[in-house]
Amino acid sequence: MDVLAVREACRFAKQYTTSGKGPLVIEMITYRYGGHSMSDPGTTYRTREEIQNMRSTNDPITGFKERLISKNVATEAELKEIEMDARKMIDEAVEEAKASPVPDVAELWTDIYCKHCLHLMRQRA
Repeated sequence: MDVLAVREACRFAKQYTTSGKGPLVIEMITYRYGGHSMSDPGTTYRTREEIQNMRSTNDPITGFKERLISKNVATEAELKEIEMDARKMIDEAVEEAKASPVPDVAELWTDIYCKHCLHLMRQRA
């Protein structure tokens, strides 16, 4: 998947739909490296070689990094530093979440898209 193509498609979709032209559907085709769940390693219906090949030839992050380096937008060292900073932020956020108290069950119902959906109202009751 091409990161910049996705960005442009989303930009077009936002402009199209917010200008009153109606709804729009965007289909994204990607590849899942892992299985469907913790109990599914994802290797019973595909080989490790297939997964590794997809990761090395079609990974959107790797492809974007290579594009940035080849166009002299960033160096490999700069991208590595960005990645390390991002990992640090993620690790800090995980630690904060682990240290935080468990939220009240009522929080399941805050900030959801459809507050009055029948199936959600049944679950809440």
